[in-house]
Amino acid sequence: MEKRLAGTVLARFEAAGFDVIGCKMAHLSAAVLREHYAHVASKPFYPEIEDFMRLRPVIMVALQGENIVQRVRDLLGPTDSRKAAKGTLRGDFGTDMMKNVVHASDSVDNANAELARFFKAEELFSV
Repeated sequence: MEKRLAGTVLARFEAAGFDVIGCKMAHLSAAVLREHYAHVASKPFYPEIEDFMRLRPVIMVALQGENIVQRVRDLLGPTDSRKAAKGTLRGDFGTDMMKNVVHASDSVDNANAELARFFKAEELFSV
């Protein structure tokens, strides 16, 4: 949000052939962030993640497409933006490991859990 890239990110998802089946903007609470990042919430760097994620509202997007998890992760590049190739979202717009321009689920199970965390069933539209 800080870099005003929301439209650019959505355009890249659509250009890659993904269908947007849900989209909304919200401020994430500390409780939701602790649930979302439960796998690292006990780490010393977690407060920095939470602080960054609470600075501005986030745009949550649900995408649909064949082999969606792997294809989205390929489009994003590695989590550490400094290691991401140019042409990927993180390589083009990210700055480091903590301040990333986009998050993506790393498995179908996690994608389903994240969709349930951030969207009500009636907020998702299959194409």
